[in-house]
Amino acid sequence: MVITICVGSSCHLKGSYDVINELKKFIKDYNLEDRVELKADFCMGNCLRAVSVKIDDGKCLSIKPNNVEKFFREYVLGNLQ
Repeated sequence: MVITICVGSSCHLKGSYDVINELKKFIKDYNLEDRVELKADFCMGNCLRAVSVKIDDGKCLSIKPNNVEKFFREYVLGNLQ
């Protein structure tokens, strides 16, 4: 699974690096380093919403630093089982 996080200026201001750090923590805590890869992108064209995130080639989702855990449980753990 590849999770791509936007690090463009708009998403950067909305906390993209906090989202990345939280995702890194959850990936490590659940021992998923060999199954989940994080990548960065400079613009996903979804600048009006929260931080843009995409799983594999799926739709662009918007998450905030304070709901990374919910995103991780629903979209990452939910898709790996």
